[in-house]
Amino acid sequence: MENISMKDVAQKANVSTATVSHVINETRYVAEETKKKVYKAMKELDYQPNSVARSLRSRKSNIIGLLVPLVASDTSNFFFMSIANGIEQVLKENGYNLILSNSSEDLSIEQDQIKVFNSQLIDGLIIAPVDSQKHDYKENLRGNYPVVFIDRQPKELTSDTVLIDSGAGTYKAIELLISKGHRKIGFITGPLGITTSDERLQAYKNALKNNNLSYDESLVKIGSATFDKGHSFTKELVEETGATAIFAANNIMTMGAVNYLQEKGIPIPDKVAIIGFDDYDWLRITSPPLSVVKQPSYEMGKKAVELLIKRINGSKDPYDVHRLPSELVVRGSC
Repeated sequence: MENISMKDVAQKANVSTATVSHVINETRYVAEETKKKVYKAMKELDYQPNSVARSLRSRKSNIIGLLVPLVASDTSNFFFMSIANGIEQVLKENGYNLILSNSSEDLSIEQDQIKVFNSQLIDGLIIAPVDSQKHDYKENLRGNYPVVFIDRQPKELTSDTVLIDSGAGTYKAIELLISKGHRKIGFITGPLGITTSDERLQAYKNALKNNNLSYDESLVKIGSATFDKGHSFTKELVEETGATAIFAANNIMTMGAVNYLQEKGIPIPDKVAIIGFDDYDWLRITSPPLSVVKQPSYEMGKKAVELLIKRINGSKDPYDVHRLPSELVVRGSC
């Protein structure tokens, strides 16, 4: 098979060879429509530019890093992989490639991975930080590339940040349970200290207060975000506190909570109502189907990489926190 050249791409896209070069090396402005024609021609011809030579010339690699906390047997991995899918969609449209790295929800591993990215020629990094409340990420992120934080907000606004307004969804969920007549509403959550967990607990407290219900510490269970903890916490809430409704603030603990109720033959929602967090296919086939707060994870990925590409292209806009809305999906469990 003959080697495909830049000239072949130019002929396929009906543009000049110089235009193809400018698109690949980003050495001059090219209209978006023309860029898409060139990328399409490159894909159809399976043209592979010399990335090493291109990087040395332009100091750009057209590679974006993604660092997220994936944990074995944790269904939150689906959330982060959905974010990755959203990121990849936008990257493909703009001629970038993605490198995925895993921090395993471990700060030391995360720091090591950041050091690797700092030493590589990447154009930007998207990161879901492990310790967003205490750790100073400015100390680690010393690479010559822009950064966008997702899902968890760092303690100082030093980069663009994309969050989901999970507090609003949680508030609506607790208000729904209150409207159904529930007064003892259990709240199950993973460790505090990250944006998502803290905001959901605060929303729970606010919903109680605004509906003239007192906060009862015995109804709040905080522990490692595992199936077993979701199971044992639900047991404690039902058997020791008499809770008639449960809100589980993450999906893996939701699974444990549902398992306990089904194991004991406790009818849902007749005896105990339950609302979980995040929406996956299995939640629709439980009996009854589970009500959830749904997160726009795919859209989060798209928004994050759109902001990152703007920074790569020289945007000097002030850093900001961008919040995407969550949605309460009501099914049969409440």
